[in-house]
Amino acid sequence: MKAIVHDTYGSSDVLELRDIDKPSPGEGDVLVRVHAAAVDAGVWHLMTGLPYLLRLMGYGLRAPKVRVRGREVAGRVEAVGAGVTQFRPGDEVFGICEGSFAEYASAPEDRFVPKPANLTLEQAAAVPMSALTALQALRDAGRLQPGQKVLIIGAAGGVGTFAVQLAKAFGAEVTGVCSTTKTDLVRSIGADDVIDYTREDVTDGTRHYDLVVDTAGNRPLSRLRRALAPRGTLVIVGGEGGGRWFGGTDRVLRAVMLSPFVRHTLRGLVSVERHEDLQTLRELIEAGKVAPVIGATYPLSEAPEAIRYLQEGNARGKVVITV
Repeated sequence: MKAIVHDTYGSSDVLELRDIDKPSPGEGDVLVRVHAAAVDAGVWHLMTGLPYLLRLMGYGLRAPKVRVRGREVAGRVEAVGAGVTQFRPGDEVFGICEGSFAEYASAPEDRFVPKPANLTLEQAAAVPMSALTALQALRDAGRLQPGQKVLIIGAAGGVGTFAVQLAKAFGAEVTGVCSTTKTDLVRSIGADDVIDYTREDVTDGTRHYDLVVDTAGNRPLSRLRRALAPRGTLVIVGGEGGGRWFGGTDRVLRAVMLSPFVRHTLRGLVSVERHEDLQTLRELIEAGKVAPVIGATYPLSEAPEAIRYLQEGNARGKVVITV
């Protein structure tokens, strides 16, 4: 089968389209014929091996343990392993796996749920990781309540577009932060207010929010806290910068250490791949409360260009790779 493979860490130049063996489903596994996959920030980190902390966490010290990139996937079940009860060949599914930038991918059955009836497979591929992260940031880490004021920083990105819609679905008053060219998009997905960060500083202390969700940002904690209500909560989702060893994780660690000593609640999010959360997202999508935003699509052979496009900050919503 065709797959995007890399044997060493580096820029997108290390990625190659190759023929490799088709995976076989083990016991409890589902083999999916991939129709589409999506690019998230984690793809870049796993490709480059940065920050180095990632390598120490078991992804491979000198070379990647998993050679095929991609984690978000949608497609049709090709075959099932022994003990699988939820799916059968031909079912359309979406979910999370290792190595979705390929013609076939395999994962345990609890990593998949049926594709929402009102989405195409391309749209469904844009959902799993980013929407799950947004859900857990708002509901679990942020403990969002109806009527609260929420600020989503990075509202036009993959996680941000889902966070805006989910916060509205949960009954919040939502303000999104993005660049000039993306304000119309953020407004169109339900934000009550949109702030162009190139013209206004949302952390100048003049506006305050019950919950601030910072997606892959790099603003200092001291400035982010200026945007919080007296008992407000800050949730940091990812982050960039911070050096080659720790990347954005150093900001998360500082937030967790500072939180017990201030009135604000400061948290970092480590998302968990829960089957029940994928099912929750499916139900919200089918109810018309959430929809993926796809800003660009690329064929499998152009996956390196898709990753570069995302990393350069050009994307609106999700970048999808069709197979």
